[in-house]
Amino acid sequence: MRVRNLKNKKDILENSNYFIKNPEKYKGKWNKLFGNKNQINVEIGSGKCKFIYEIASKNPDKNYIGIERIDTVLALGIKEISKLPKLNNLRLINYDAYNVDSIFDKEINTLYLNFSDPWPKKRHAKRRLTNFRFLQKYDIMFSSDRKIIFKTDNKDLFEYSIISLSDYGYKIKDISLDLHSRDDKNNITTEYEKKFSSKGFKIYMLNAVKKYKNID
Repeated sequence: MRVRNLKNKKDILENSNYFIKNPEKYKGKWNKLFGNKNQINVEIGSGKCKFIYEIASKNPDKNYIGIERIDTVLALGIKEISKLPKLNNLRLINYDAYNVDSIFDKEINTLYLNFSDPWPKKRHAKRRLTNFRFLQKYDIMFSSDRKIIFKTDNKDLFEYSIISLSDYGYKIKDISLDLHSRDDKNNITTEYEKKFSSKGFKIYMLNAVKKYKNID
C-alpha cells in the first residue's frame, strides 16, 4: 500500500484513545486493558480501520484489536474513526505481523486476515500471512481452538492459503469463491473489498478452524 507521508501521524496516533503505543507490555493482559473478560478478536492488516471499527461497533460484547504495519495508514484510519461514536471495545496497534507472538499469549478467539499482500513471487512466499511461519506464530495467540477468517480478491493467494492452512491442520468450515453473490447482510467490507467488488472482482473467503492441540 503506497500512501503519502502524513507529517502529523505521530501526534494522531499518540493522542488517540484507540492507539496502544507499547503493546508488548499487555501480552497476556489484554482483558485487563479492556476491563472485562469478553472475547478478544484480532485483525492483521487493518488498513484505514473500516472493517475493525464496524465489526466492533456491531458487537459491543466482544473486544477487537486491529494491527497495521504502516503508521501513516493507521493514522489516516484513526482520523476517520475519530469522527464516529467512540467505542470502548476497540484498540489499534502499529506493529509488524511477524512479531505478533510478542504481544499475545493464549488470549485470542478469532483472527481476521483481510486482503493481505499476496506477495505473488514464489521467493516471497514466506511473507504471506498464511505461510506456515506465520501460522506457527499465531498458535500462541489463541486461547483455545484456532479460528481464522480470510478474505482476498487474489485467486492464487486464496488457493495457496487453502493448501497452507490444510497442511498445517486447519479444517475449512466455510468457503466461498464469490462471497458477494451470497448477499450476506452480515458481511462487513474492508476498504479494498468495497473497491474491488465495485469493479467486478470476485471476493474469496474461507473460515478455517484448527482444534486445540490439533485434536478433533
